[in-house]
Amino acid sequence: MRDSVPDMEHDGVDARLAARLSELRAERGWSLGELAELSGISRSTLSRAERAEISPTAALLNRLCAVYERTMSQLLSEVEAEPAQLVRAVDQAVWADDEAGFMRWSVSPPRTGMRGELVEGRLQPGADIAYDRPPVPGLEQHIWVLEGAMEVTVQGEAHRLRTGDCLRYRLWGPSRFRCPGEEAARYVLVVVKA
Repeated sequence: MRDSVPDMEHDGVDARLAARLSELRAERGWSLGELAELSGISRSTLSRAERAEISPTAALLNRLCAVYERTMSQLLSEVEAEPAQLVRAVDQAVWADDEAGFMRWSVSPPRTGMRGELVEGRLQPGADIAYDRPPVPGLEQHIWVLEGAMEVTVQGEAHRLRTGDCLRYRLWGPSRFRCPGEEAARYVLVVVKA
């Protein structure tokens, strides 16, 4: 079972992510103020994220992904090397939102010409992550719980999932991932773009 990510690797991903966020804004010719208005994130938070002074939360990245019209996995894959056909466990990109109690492994990252991706997620007990919008409207997702229990709310409907359960849906509105139990929840998320 995966428990942590080395600090050096975590810091490297944060620095590359900060640089990519800055590039995306520059490519569109947006000021920090314009991006703040589009995303609902304060200018100071955006500035600190682009300078790698803070590690963006999952909710913050989700808002930016919606503005930039890409999934979180796509954004994170843009800061990694082009994935090989075989992705060894030691080579899978890891990203953590320590504040929210969330870690994600890009098991099968997005790749040009392929519509699906596979992510392993882990929510610590008490973790509660709300996304106010989908990164890509209509995105198909499948969540398969490997260990523990979690609650997934999709467009206002809460689903209590236990080990072995699978929830599938198309995401058009807000969503929320919670780990209400005393044990961590580990799950697989399959994302399929149309």
